Amino acid sequence: MTTVVRFSPALGDWVRQHLDNGVAPGDLRGALQERDIAAEAAQAIVDAFERARRGERAMPIDQVELTPASTPMGMPAPMGRSTGTPMPSAIDGVPPYRYETPRFRPGTSIATDDRVVRVAARAERPMLAVLNGVFSADECEEVIALARGRLRPSTLVDPRTGRDIVSGLRSSLGMFFRPAETPLIARLDRRIAEIMNLPVSHGEGLQILHYPEGAGSAPHYDFLVPSNPANQASIARSGQRVSTLVTYLNDVPAGGETVFPAASWAVSPQRGNAVYFEYANSHGELDHASLHASSAVTRGEKWVATKWMRERTFVSA
Repeated sequence: MTTVVRFSPALGDWVRQHLDNGVAPGDLRGALQERDIAAEAAQAIVDAFERARRGERAMPIDQVELTPASTPMGMPAPMGRSTGTPMPSAIDGVPPYRYETPRFRPGTSIATDDRVVRVAARAERPMLAVLNGVFSADECEEVIALARGRLRPSTLVDPRTGRDIVSGLRSSLGMFFRPAETPLIARLDRRIAEIMNLPVSHGEGLQILHYPEGAGSAPHYDFLVPSNPANQASIARSGQRVSTLVTYLNDVPAGGETVFPAASWAVSPQRGNAVYFEYANSHGELDHASLHASSAVTRGEKWVATKWMRERTFVSA
């Protein structure tokens, strides 16, 4: 299986210009990883431009490929009841990860205080689940309306200046709601916490992302890379991220799937539905099989609401 890393021409210009100006490829890869982009994706992008400059391949325009040899691939475990026995990850080239009894509850539905959410499918390696009916249609529309006027381009750290610049790697617009910012957001925060089986205080502010036609995101991890100094400060305050819930706020006519290469899964965005996944255990290990991406929207647009949960009460900077 080959995973395609898509990016905007602006990002390509950014990488090429920095290589032309003598910035070391390792520094460019590090700059991408500073934004928690998977090392494999960062390497594939920079290496492709390096090879093109040496005349070994055509200059990339808006995508490169991750080959099976460079992508942390693995087959999902057979479905069934969890025994709670830690099992080491069998993925080559990445740190080991012991799978434990998931935080996510067993069963085919989750009854929250105000809604019954259906579990459509689940996998064990990585631990992920597809959920139906997390938000109502009216809630989706109201969240989009509240967020629309506050969207800003995603940013990236410039390796030469250390300043945030507009990113072409994740070609979306985004914003954050403060926890319990409005009665609607407070209600959704509580419901999401029940689904994720952690206290509401452990949740970061709800993030809204808008992907216009042609936009997507490169393969990345949601856990905080511990070697990043900014992440170290955040982890010290609130602990590591441990799980994610991505809720789709609209139906996407084509494209926009959330892709998990290690599980060979692609989740289609449908309004009100969600994908949940975990990636941190009690030993402090991080599951690199949680690598995921958003495929490009090929028709229409895509809106998502993302909640990240921490080990402890979330304290913002």
